[in-house]
Amino acid sequence: MTAPVPFFDRARGDLAMQDELSAVFQSVLRSGHYILGPEVEAFESECAAYLGVRHAIGVSSGTDALLVALMALGVGAGDEVVCPAYTFFATAGAIHRTGATPVFADVLPGSLNLDPASTARALTERTRAILAVHLFGGCAPMDELLAIAGGRGLPVIEDAAQAFGAERGGRRAGALGLMGCFSFFPTKNLGGFGDGGLVTTDHDELAERVRTLRAQGARKKHHHTRVGGNFRLDALQAALLRRKLPRLGALLERRREHAARYAALLGGRDLPLALPDAGAAGRTFNQYVIRLKDASLRDPLRSSLAEQGIGTEIYYPAPLHLQPCFARLGPPEGSLPVAEAAARDTLALPIFPELTGEEVARVAAAIASFFA
Repeated sequence: MTAPVPFFDRARGDLAMQDELSAVFQSVLRSGHYILGPEVEAFESECAAYLGVRHAIGVSSGTDALLVALMALGVGAGDEVVCPAYTFFATAGAIHRTGATPVFADVLPGSLNLDPASTARALTERTRAILAVHLFGGCAPMDELLAIAGGRGLPVIEDAAQAFGAERGGRRAGALGLMGCFSFFPTKNLGGFGDGGLVTTDHDELAERVRTLRAQGARKKHHHTRVGGNFRLDALQAALLRRKLPRLGALLERRREHAARYAALLGGRDLPLALPDAGAAGRTFNQYVIRLKDASLRDPLRSSLAEQGIGTEIYYPAPLHLQPCFARLGPPEGSLPVAEAAARDTLALPIFPELTGEEVARVAAAIASFFA
């Protein structure tokens, strides 16, 4: 029986580092420092250097990175924050948790990133910020978004959870807007061993606010200048991630190689699907998402692949403005057509670095066979 092709398999990479990672665990155990401390400070410094920013602040998750960034900007009740309708729930959920209102804009047909024209139409007198997502490892059109925001004096926050290492115009994600927010969830480009996140900025005062907010609003124990939360990064997560960071370039290159292989195997067959742009400079392919030109074929294709032991995922089956908890906010169904179409016709294929060339070929062959 042919072995299955998993959608994602972290163990392949982790087991190759097993001895080194075990030694890291033992080192943290001996140190007695489990929350923040020297390992977190070293990891923050290394991330700041890699991303090209003045400040990188470790936090407890990607969701908390978004939340604490919004809190640092003073976003709250009565404010609006524009974000894409087609993204993971946490983008809008973090806005809502501050007391502000997420205002949903459409996405671009090609990249599925935030549409600048739709963003401009969504701005009101209550808009306090724009939250741009670098979806699937490809950077949003930041030049256009920054121009729109600059005309209104609005900050742009980058949700770069899926884009650690991605680049646009020679700069890395997280260094393009006023603040960047990253996730180290295990499936991410730089995946941790549980939850973890990072906030980046070149703004000294904002960095100080984030450091204060992540520790219950106190920089000095029991002296609280703000009302913050428990958003601290564990030392063990930082220590393990430090060992993976130097390998990131090679891991991203493997993702790009797989994307190019998919494009070569599927691109010239005149199949009724659209592929992501494998040649997009700086893209990291945290996900490899194809679009079915006939949305009714998406679920049958997924079932066919599953029958052959090939894992897939759907990112995302419902846009945020049609989620039950946000439905009262609007806009109504049909108002954001690109986001709504993407929810119906997208399918993510395996793309993790340790995937083999033979496995990529099997996935492509199974797709071609389905349409034959």
